[in-house]
Amino acid sequence: MEKYLEFIKQKQRNVSESGFIVKDEDLNPFLFDFQKYLVRKALRKGRFAIFGDCGLGKTIIQLDWANQIIKHENKPVLIITPLAVSKQTIHEGNKFGINVLKFNNEYLPKIYITNYEQLDNIQCGLFAGVVLDESSILKNFEGKTKKSIIDKFKNTQYKLACTATPSPNDIMELANHSEFLNVISREEMLAMYFIHDGGETSKWRLKKHGNEMFWVWVSEWASLFTNPIDLGFDGHNFILPKLNLIENQIKTKRRNNGKLFNETVVSAINFNQELRLTKIERLNKVIEIINNNKNENFIVWVKQNEEADYIKKLIPDSVEVRGNDNIEYKENRLLGFANNEFRVLITKTKIAQFGMNYQNCSSQIFASLDFSFEALYQAIRRSYRFGQKKEVNVYLITTDTMQNVIDSIKTKEQQFKEMQKYMIESIKENIIEENNTTSETCENKEYKTNNCLLQMGDCVQLIQKIADESIGFSIFSPPFADLYVYSDKPEDMGNCKDYNEFLFAFKFLVKELYRVLWSGRNVAVHCMDLPIQKGKEGYIGLRDFSNMIRQSFEDVGFIYHSRITIWKNPVTEMQRTKALGLLHKQVKKDASMSRVGLPDYVLVFRKDGEHKHPVKCDIPVSLWQQYASPVWMDINYQNTLNARIAREDKDEKHICPLQLETIERCIHLWSNENDTVLSPFMGIGSEVCKALEMNRNVIGFELKKSYFDAAVKNVKNIEIAKCQKKLF
Repeated sequence: MEKYLEFIKQKQRNVSESGFIVKDEDLNPFLFDFQKYLVRKALRKGRFAIFGDCGLGKTIIQLDWANQIIKHENKPVLIITPLAVSKQTIHEGNKFGINVLKFNNEYLPKIYITNYEQLDNIQCGLFAGVVLDESSILKNFEGKTKKSIIDKFKNTQYKLACTATPSPNDIMELANHSEFLNVISREEMLAMYFIHDGGETSKWRLKKHGNEMFWVWVSEWASLFTNPIDLGFDGHNFILPKLNLIENQIKTKRRNNGKLFNETVVSAINFNQELRLTKIERLNKVIEIINNNKNENFIVWVKQNEEADYIKKLIPDSVEVRGNDNIEYKENRLLGFANNEFRVLITKTKIAQFGMNYQNCSSQIFASLDFSFEALYQAIRRSYRFGQKKEVNVYLITTDTMQNVIDSIKTKEQQFKEMQKYMIESIKENIIEENNTTSETCENKEYKTNNCLLQMGDCVQLIQKIADESIGFSIFSPPFADLYVYSDKPEDMGNCKDYNEFLFAFKFLVKELYRVLWSGRNVAVHCMDLPIQKGKEGYIGLRDFSNMIRQSFEDVGFIYHSRITIWKNPVTEMQRTKALGLLHKQVKKDASMSRVGLPDYVLVFRKDGEHKHPVKCDIPVSLWQQYASPVWMDINYQNTLNARIAREDKDEKHICPLQLETIERCIHLWSNENDTVLSPFMGIGSEVCKALEMNRNVIGFELKKSYFDAAVKNVKNIEIAKCQKKLF
């Protein structure tokens, strides 16, 4: 039992620590208390992500983190930054007494810094640790840069990823940070916490039962905070000034398009066309704002080079940084603006949205907007960051034809805020329970009569109370390893990350079934083989689940006794699942991918030994021949208990009760009246109800409250019906 309870704890906390412990007094004295906490935690974890808002000191955190690793390992650490940020980081290091060197093909035990463009020229495997500054570069899971970074640092012992905006518009992008930090792969994360609703255009989404558990899991390898208060520290020195978002919408002239209104931007193609059509009106507004505020520094964010050319001609004290400038020129100009060497910087978000500190500038203008919330957020944060003393004015130049661009950004902003909320709450809980990994026990309830015992809770723990050699027959359908489909409880055997973990948990139950069953008696397990989905595992195929069940029973001493195949209509299966292999058009296209329908199985296992309790099955030959058929063709799939009453809003799938005819035949064939029938996964009570009807005693276990309540209700109905029969 101790081994099982330890397994449940490990299911809740499955992110291992691979670092080392340092004391506060060993850390840089310039660090604030919340920064010391983050450095200590990141070093203890070994591989960690810090999602902290702009200006909260991620640079000093990563510098001291790197310094501690050099002291511990006597090997170099590499910091990788966006363009021009490296010089700022070197300057910050000098300020805090930490020496940072631009990478120069040496591999001494020092902190080196480079930008992402130089990675191909570095032997990444020689570094003890790596820091990704502005790690949201990992956001694009198809990107060549992302793949290169993950591959090059796959075996690096210590890793730190730092950014202000982890996946602001799609939380699945957190998978790329997880993969970089060697937590789990993107595919594993999808399989564990996400569900695909079907169709080529639909997206993955968090499972409803998995929402809370997902953020708890993320909080074990990352900290997200917008203020030290989120981490439980004093944050009164980190209050931002007011941010003013000033929208200037330009009404476009009526166009000869044969419609009542000008067309709205719907894609990147007509977005760029719209920029050119509205260029003069938008840019004249930009110039007007800058000229009306001649004492203010400005950053002007443009989308096209011709926009920058137009503004430069009319704003003489402006400097542009564009993509085809050489690296040295870009760095000098971007840093020059930070040092007030010129008043107006014109550039694109993809060039300067990350890493730069521009608290010297409190005015920005977006000459146009696109669909990227992250670019907008990060660009604003160059000025609107902790350390900014003035109110920040951000002018958004839009047109009436770009309303859906604005709507898209607002939707993504809301998603980002929801992500922050969930993660901050989970991190707070993680801090509180950091040294307490004890699993909360399940809620326990019980319904008991003379010949019925129903208990709510974990079947592995509840079966411990059943006496040895006391059960006459057991019948059930085991859950599938499909995380957070029906509950978020760690004891739920469905909540396993893979089938190896499921089988490990399942075997605890099978051992107990062997103990409690009478010698010579049987266990019937209803199951089916399972489709493997391309979206989850990269290929289409079948998982031999029935063989996994067989092996689990044989491993603890059961004898594989019989297998019944239950026919199912493949047309019904096709209509329900839309499985590629069952589509008729697939036969015409390429029949090599076509398959037959999936039947159900009843696997029967026998506990060998002295038969002190033989089963007297007094049935006529005709019925025996029906039972003895290896394929049951006549099972009515509609004859089940009503499962709708037990369904919860968060459930991702409908419960599929076992057909009552299948249960009846098994109980009739392998048990006597007054025997005790056990259902360890009772669900809504199909097996116990049918056993009661057939004058057996019953024991049933169920973890999920809504199912347990439905089972009790169904059992009471059976008991009332039996009582009425006796009265009349």
